Amino acid sequence: MPAELIDADGRLPLPWLAAPLVRALGAARGHALLLCAAPGLGARALALGLAQSRLCEAPGAEGVACGRCAGCRLVQARAHPDLLVLLPENERRETGWLLADDKPEGDDARRKPSRQIRIDDVRGGLDWIHKTAARGRGKMVVLHPAEALNPHAASALLKTLEEPPAGTRLVITCSDPMHLLPTVRSRCQQLVVPPPEAAVAEAWLAGQGIADAGVLLAACDGRPLDVLDWRQRGIDAARWAALPSQLVAGRPGVLAGASVPQAVELLLKVCHDALAVAAGGGGRYFAAMQMPGGLSLPALAAWRDELLRLARTAEHPWSEALAVDALVAGACRALGGGADERGSAAREPGGPHARDGRAPTSPRRAS
Repeated sequence: MPAELIDADGRLPLPWLAAPLVRALGAARGHALLLCAAPGLGARALALGLAQSRLCEAPGAEGVACGRCAGCRLVQARAHPDLLVLLPENERRETGWLLADDKPEGDDARRKPSRQIRIDDVRGGLDWIHKTAARGRGKMVVLHPAEALNPHAASALLKTLEEPPAGTRLVITCSDPMHLLPTVRSRCQQLVVPPPEAAVAEAWLAGQGIADAGVLLAACDGRPLDVLDWRQRGIDAARWAALPSQLVAGRPGVLAGASVPQAVELLLKVCHDALAVAAGGGGRYFAAMQMPGGLSLPALAAWRDELLRLARTAEHPWSEALAVDALVAGACRALGGGADERGSAAREPGGPHARDGRAPTSPRRAS
């Protein structure tokens, strides 16, 4: 995971965040700023950089944190008394931004961490907000991402968003403001974070040891941090390019070991380009030559509809190995491929998949 704070030399963790950070520092007139950024662009790092800059005791000419003062060192140590970072529990464990009530040991450590920001987290934050600032630079709250707020937590936040204590600023991130409560949106000043220029992102990815960064960046819709996530999952440019042909042969390729949401996301990219090529156009994620011939628009359209339906339920507790096998079988049929022995067996009566190659219509819980 790349660094997410401005370092002791004043360097931002992600180079493409420099312009959005300066813009946020200059544009934030209210007490609550909503940063709207697609996943994979570094919204959390931008929000933390903004908070660090507000708490910096010797900021630069444009207001960016120096990285060396006592305030910056406290932020870097995750110990600044005037900074509260509200993340889902799973992200708190991954990043070290723990709350006072978090217990990363014992039975709590073995429990599967929540992917939500819960009402107890927000209530604890509201109690903290009303305490006096310790270092004279005001208080900063970073909440990432707003979509992780469950309805009760979002409602508990509304009054503070409308009228926080003097000297308190909130920085909230989201990928799509339309997914938030209108009452949350209306209380925030919004700032849209654009994707980085391709040359900047490719140079940074090359510095991270990513080969053929341009290919993977295009496959990830211009989102550099998604490329790093792909590397952790073992997806490189060659394995990505081979996916359509492997699906035609009934093999999972880079889908092996993927979660259901990850598999659906990747298959939607394959489906998008297959539809484009079948209609006489070019691909967005693959070269046209990487798509099979003889594609059927009706079959692909039905496959797309099925994938979109599954995307709405992909977070259910599926038996993931069986579900991914079914997704591969459905892709093989939609792309006009012949099933190998593994795929054929999966579609036999009594097998784990439906005979038409679709994933089960009801989520199967892992035993």
